[in-house]
Amino acid sequence: MDDESASTRSETTGGVQSVDRAVTILEILSRQGEAGVSEIALELGVHKSTAFRLLGALETRGLVEQAEERGKYRLSFGIIRLAGGVAARLDLTQQGRPVCRRLAGEIGETVNLAVVRSHYAVNLDQVRGPSAVTAHNWVGQLTPLHATSSGKVLLAHLDERHRDRLISEAGLRSYTPHTVTSGDVLREQLDEARRLGYAVTVEEYEIGLNAIAAPIRSYEGEVVAAVSASGPAYRFSEDRMRELAPMLIAGADDISRHLGYAG
Repeated sequence: MDDESASTRSETTGGVQSVDRAVTILEILSRQGEAGVSEIALELGVHKSTAFRLLGALETRGLVEQAEERGKYRLSFGIIRLAGGVAARLDLTQQGRPVCRRLAGEIGETVNLAVVRSHYAVNLDQVRGPSAVTAHNWVGQLTPLHATSSGKVLLAHLDERHRDRLISEAGLRSYTPHTVTSGDVLREQLDEARRLGYAVTVEEYEIGLNAIAAPIRSYEGEVVAAVSASGPAYRFSEDRMRELAPMLIAGADDISRHLGYAG
């Protein structure tokens, strides 16, 4: 191994170790409420100067602060800022579940809530309708944005630069003979999704599976999620989905109102 490779490896290892120690400090303060530099250094098994340096970095980021008694540290309100993203998703699931139950009963098919994660749509919650024929659980699964109804709705409401970057990162992989792999065709579909207020996919991700989705908005009016209904193509046809679109849109609007959207 040459000197440059050894140096890079050493820096990487040191960086990971620092991150691990910083996270451990946050866990210590969460557990104990307050702790001094010596106390933290002892629990980490490091010199006081190392603990002090890590605390200084966390303090600069607003994640810890010094208590009234000098030398003692505690978690700061910056933690709330970081937790906000998780809290928002939990709130979305809590507020959306009653509506999803209602939609699943009215439509008869499986209803999901999804958000964008990296260049995927990830499903946060699922309710099976009385007509659902499979027990497939989509919760936590990453699905392609360009080949799913939720993904198309989420893409449709991103700004153009962000949307193009996600599509470029993910590519337009073909999952079935019906998957849209043309950028121009996809853009036309996204324009239509914004105009109509919903998006459909007809056997684009899985043969025999169709889906329709509508956007959910935060209190600020930003599209933060999508609610979808999916079912077997032989029963949940494109005509049937478009017939049910107003019902799904109304459900999405109900969830948006629960999130504080007044538009």
